[in-house]
Amino acid sequence: MDVNSKQIPEEVRRWLGEQLFDHVPSNIVVIDRNYQVVLANKQFTEVFGPAVGKYCYQVYKGRNRVCEECQATRAFEDGQVHINDEEGIDQHGKAAHFVVYTAPIRDAHGVIAHVIEMSYDVTETKSLQRSYNILFDRAPCYVAVINRDLRIVRANERLQRTFGEHVGEHCYRVYKDRADRCPDCPALKTFADGKSYQSEQVGVDREGQPTHYVVSTAPLARSGSISSYVIEMSTDVTAVHNLSDELVKEHAFKHSMIENALDALVAADLEGKVTIFNQAAEKLFQVSASTVVGKMDSAHYLPGAFLEAIDRGEEKILLPETVARDHTGQKLPVRVSGSVLKDGERVIGSAAFFHDLREWQQLEQENLDNERLAAVGQTVAQLAHGIKNILNGLQGGMYIAKSGMRSGSQERMGRGWNMLERNIERITVLVKGFLGFAKGHAPQVRPTDPNAVAQEVFDLYVEAAAEQRITVVLELGEGIAPAPMDYEDIHTCLANLVSNAIDACQASESAGCVITIQVREEAGAIVFSVRDTGCGMDYEIKNKVFTTFFTTKGLSGNGLGLLVTRKIVQEHGGRIS
Repeated sequence: MDVNSKQIPEEVRRWLGEQLFDHVPSNIVVIDRNYQVVLANKQFTEVFGPAVGKYCYQVYKGRNRVCEECQATRAFEDGQVHINDEEGIDQHGKAAHFVVYTAPIRDAHGVIAHVIEMSYDVTETKSLQRSYNILFDRAPCYVAVINRDLRIVRANERLQRTFGEHVGEHCYRVYKDRADRCPDCPALKTFADGKSYQSEQVGVDREGQPTHYVVSTAPLARSGSISSYVIEMSTDVTAVHNLSDELVKEHAFKHSMIENALDALVAADLEGKVTIFNQAAEKLFQVSASTVVGKMDSAHYLPGAFLEAIDRGEEKILLPETVARDHTGQKLPVRVSGSVLKDGERVIGSAAFFHDLREWQQLEQENLDNERLAAVGQTVAQLAHGIKNILNGLQGGMYIAKSGMRSGSQERMGRGWNMLERNIERITVLVKGFLGFAKGHAPQVRPTDPNAVAQEVFDLYVEAAAEQRITVVLELGEGIAPAPMDYEDIHTCLANLVSNAIDACQASESAGCVITIQVREEAGAIVFSVRDTGCGMDYEIKNKVFTTFFTTKGLSGNGLGLLVTRKIVQEHGGRIS
């Protein structure tokens, strides 16, 4: 201690001797060799209550004997200062965490008759630390702390589940099974200049499968100091990448099907503008698609009888023999089959197939072609228009996301990814709905825990619903034994029902909607129940919910969700109502 006692004023000496003990913002207590408190300051008394004359272990922890790792005992024995983290109970019975400094007090003969303990509360710090640890481990992305040798010093649960438990190994070996550093390592860039970086990477998971993820790096250091560690947060986009690949394949297939169709296909939107004009149409009407799509009115190519049928409200039109005109106005003997394109009950456009009758004169051949064209027309009319619009949305989202990555704009990247996710979800729902309803397959039945299926669906939707201020409640049945069922099929059924329930709650004007998922055993059967307090259904909608292509969701629905759900339930020998 650096002090000149001669220069200390008397009033300072008096204050130090009489008041400092009670004014120190720490808990201070003096303990004798019998572990009894002989002196306690005001701060200590406010936290632990009156203590003088009581045993320290009673005051601190409500115990009836000396603590096993008593620091006062150690100070009495070795005469040293000891510092330790302790847990105790305050005077209100609440758990308290504090750091304790225990120091011996020697008399004039050097004998230690008392020790002084000074402690400060770290309960809030401990609570924050626990919260941060939970956030680190439960984050819905890969999180790793990397040192300057590029070794992982800490990894969260999600990263270890995907890439294995490899703390202490180099990140490039863990993520990518590489023997050397990555050529464009964002962590090295962060170590170099202390800035944050983001890049898209491809790694290999513990099963040897490729994993696509977007990684963001940031320094772990106080402002102005040199960082010894970098935190790396990686979002797995493997599913999005795979879906994008499938989407490209699907688009190529649909485009090839439309473009290689033998008959001319002309589709138009509600305003009558041509949206699809395939190669056969180019050949038949003697004009390029680039000249027509988005520029020409479909009435220029559709026969008058076809337009009149639409005006009369007809949804399916077949004109076995009629006349259309090519781009120059020349007459074309054609057979036209078409339909009004609808999304649920809402009309979104029309489509027509043109068959050139100049080379096809026999009625029998025409009848056969009519059947084929009607089937192809229905399929293409339902799928092609929706797929094309969704692809446009994906292209727009990809452009915005890429431009955001190039410019470093988090807002544009977020907006682009949101557009991608929305449109990928739309095409996934559309394609899976059509394929799921169209294909027939026997359920892959095996003993399955019904509660596990419901739990997974609950976990899938509970957070997303909460963001919409919708509460999802799960009521699992007790003592339900595994039952024979197709896990994935039943999962699809429940997911469809919960998704519909969320939509109903969003459409409701009432606040605080609740969705209840219940599993129970009733009369020897497993019952899955999904209830919501949303907008409900009137009598007409209830009679239509299980009919093909009926939807109440406008452009966001395809009318197949409940139809597929009923099909799966029936394949399991059950019923849905």
